[in-house]
Amino acid sequence: MSMKNWKRKLGLTLGTGLLLAACGNEATENNGDSTASSTGGNDTKESLSIGILQLMDHESLNASRKGFVDVLEEAGYAEGENLTIDYQNAQGDQANLQTMSERLSGNNDLILAIATPAAQSLANIEKDIPILFTAVTDPVDAGLVESLDAPGANITGTTDAGPIAEQVELLLSVAPEAENIGIIYNSSEPNSVIQAEQAGSILEVKGKNVITKTVSSTNDVQQVMESLAQDVEGIYIPTDNTLASTMATVAQVAINYSLPVVAASTEQVLAGGLATYGINYYELGRQTGEMALEILENGADPSSLSVESSQKLELVVNEEMAEALGIDPESISVPE
Repeated sequence: MSMKNWKRKLGLTLGTGLLLAACGNEATENNGDSTASSTGGNDTKESLSIGILQLMDHESLNASRKGFVDVLEEAGYAEGENLTIDYQNAQGDQANLQTMSERLSGNNDLILAIATPAAQSLANIEKDIPILFTAVTDPVDAGLVESLDAPGANITGTTDAGPIAEQVELLLSVAPEAENIGIIYNSSEPNSVIQAEQAGSILEVKGKNVITKTVSSTNDVQQVMESLAQDVEGIYIPTDNTLASTMATVAQVAINYSLPVVAASTEQVLAGGLATYGINYYELGRQTGEMALEILENGADPSSLSVESSQKLELVVNEEMAEALGIDPESISVPE
């Protein structure tokens, strides 16, 4: 898609220490009023059983799930009437994925996997029922599909791979004097490793000194952020599930050290980052929901249904974080 297809949004972080919570009108703008657009006529639709396996709770993954379900509801499938959803959340514990995958396997018309580990777990167990994934950065490298154009098996979906080069440019535009740039991520998340390596390479080409720190769980984030913050003038965070669930902590450290943080997703920014040029996970979930309808209603074969990338990129600026850092939010824009 054209990189000109973007819009500007301003978000806030509210609460103790200027932290957390996207404002209500932002959620309304992102999510819309799905009930108002519901087509009704549920009695004309065959009943569906949908399984959902989600790696953990945080704004991005939750938004993608909501987008997916909203599309089904708008198409005339109402939970409790002609739609049954078996929602399983591993709460960040990958040991739970095996048991949950076995529960969902064979018992649904279609299964949605949210995040790479969830998709890998399901793909290893279920070989017949259609599986859709979302919030997966590199489905080929993850072994989920043979190629983006021809997945080759019963699994396909949407990728959350973002414009990393543009995100790096955005960070450097708000920290033009920065020589040391930090990258923080969970080294056990394949998506994060790929993005961190790409961002690091781009920064090095631009002559920046890249300092990389990794975490193994949410318990590490504050200590590692504090250590990183002492040595850098700006921080980049990929679409990392561990960091996404601890953006309040990231925000507090960023404020304490006056550090701009560019994160890869809009939800990460609304929860405590400064800015991003990236994807909207609610909209990505809606794309995945449309793919589900293609399979369930039109008989599309997942093996030949191409993996889709985000159709919409957005510039999102967290206005309150900008002000806390002494940055005019109106001065932040996507570099040409």
